[in-house]
Amino acid sequence: MKRTPKSELRDVLARNLRLFRAERGWSQERLAHEAGLNRTYLSAVERSEQNISLDNIAKLAVAMKVSASELLKD
Repeated sequence: MKRTPKSELRDVLARNLRLFRAERGWSQERLAHEAGLNRTYLSAVERSEQNISLDNIAKLAVAMKVSASELLKD
């Protein structure tokens, strides 16, 4: 897999995804299913290894019933 350069914003998103997911008691598989994404893709996003599109950030926000800006808030 091609590695992407380190990104502080991706780190913030990854941390917030794990936090919101843990608050709900959801597995990565459950969140991926709710958002219509692949679990391995979500896992890479949560490790800050994968770039993510705005559309996919929106899907995750809708699935967790939070705003997209909350996912990106430091």
